[in-house]
Amino acid sequence: MRQHLRTVIALAAAGGLLALFLRNTDFHAVATEIARARVGLLLLALVTTAAAYTFRALRWQYLLRPIGTVHFGNALRTTIIGFAASALLPARAGEVLRPYLLARRERLSATAAFATIILERLLDTMMVLVLFAAFLLFFSSGLAQASSATFAQVKLGGAIAGAVSIVGLVAMFFLAGHPATLERVTRTIVRVLPERLGDGAAKLVRAFAEGLAIVRQPDRLLMALALSVPVWLSIAAGIWLSTRAFHIDMPFTGAFLIQALLVVGVAVPTPGAVGGFHYFYRLGVTTFYGAPNDRAVGAALVLHAISFVPVAIIGLILLAQEGLSLSRAGSLARSAEGAA
Repeated sequence: MRQHLRTVIALAAAGGLLALFLRNTDFHAVATEIARARVGLLLLALVTTAAAYTFRALRWQYLLRPIGTVHFGNALRTTIIGFAASALLPARAGEVLRPYLLARRERLSATAAFATIILERLLDTMMVLVLFAAFLLFFSSGLAQASSATFAQVKLGGAIAGAVSIVGLVAMFFLAGHPATLERVTRTIVRVLPERLGDGAAKLVRAFAEGLAIVRQPDRLLMALALSVPVWLSIAAGIWLSTRAFHIDMPFTGAFLIQALLVVGVAVPTPGAVGGFHYFYRLGVTTFYGAPNDRAVGAALVLHAISFVPVAIIGLILLAQEGLSLSRAGSLARSAEGAA
């Protein structure tokens, strides 16, 4: 019942955002804009998007090192499967499926592997905010004056997200760096639980803390943050190349602003980020870079396809090689989520 409710909510959110995205759109004009896009730049955008997944796998391999040696091929394979599942299934199923499949292949603790996914998301948020801050400090002077009110809201949202990320990272640092305190808190909680459930909870907490082991080593944490730079520069390059392919005059650094908006759009829990991705991209390039609406709609559709369709296709092929259908993968993700 809960799964059906989440699906209904996700579909309703996608429908509402798509309606906002397509408001006042001339579909014939959109088709014309797509037809005149520069194919060479779109192919380059596809290459940089593929590079981003490669860098993600390298970073994840590094984050996993304290809990076990992981082969790069397996890290890349399960990364692609995870992002494909998140694109095709509701409730970010891939973020649970990815560590589960890797743990099964590499014989690691699935809970510890899942903890690295949470840390990875915090690193992603912080890097997006670092690039956004660089844009604000050095590259925002050319924005249209008419966009000042919207830009103020974007800055406020960035500040709030930054504060939440820092609090989350500090909390992880404290929990991972103070195992005695974590053990005391766990024992207090376990006392009020039935013995079997309490033992399971204690093992879960220890495994989760093991997955955050890298946080106890500031030099390794800084290295993980440094490995986030090529991930997000590759994503920014894909956004910029796709935007320029549609003859929208945006500098490369403008992609730092657009990707901050896209992170907000992707955070809306719709399958494949449908609706949120499109709406926030169109909002960004029309408000801040003066793109005509129909051109922005065409660029959003193509950029979304570049970002999600290839990884979804390759992910489905890799899933089949694992002996899993998409529906079976969804069931596995729900089972792993329930176990956690």
